[in-house]
Amino acid sequence: MQNSEAMALSAALLAAAGDLTQRIHDGVSARGFTDLRPAHGFAFARLAPGGATVTDLAAHLGVTKQAASQLVDEIVRKGYAERRPHPEDARARLIVLTERGWTCTRAAEEAAAEVVGEWAGRLGEGEMRALRERLVRIAPHGPIRPVW
Repeated sequence: MQNSEAMALSAALLAAAGDLTQRIHDGVSARGFTDLRPAHGFAFARLAPGGATVTDLAAHLGVTKQAASQLVDEIVRKGYAERRPHPEDARARLIVLTERGWTCTRAAEEAAAEVVGEWAGRLGEGEMRALRERLVRIAPHGPIRPVW
């Protein structure tokens, strides 16, 4: 692959990811969650499975513990998450989504499904399935970090 082809592919992937992020955020806002930024969605993705510590969240987002702690303070204040005692570490606090946080997460899933549905309409189901399979094969495993 030529450098120019690699750059064109890189630009297309970054543009698609950026557009997807923005359109999910717009969909979340349209569903009434107007007090959030796209970065909150990346945090919710880490908190959703079963909660996380501030340290876990910082590693997931690629930020300092102080920055993650400030983000947690914000989403707790807004009612999207709460701090609970950690079941395995008395010194740590587990940050978990509240019902409002879960409702927002479902709104993000709906918005993502709308965008991906549009892509399927353009590409067709077979091409979408192939695209998903190929991206899964090359995507790194681990945190999905926002573009700061």
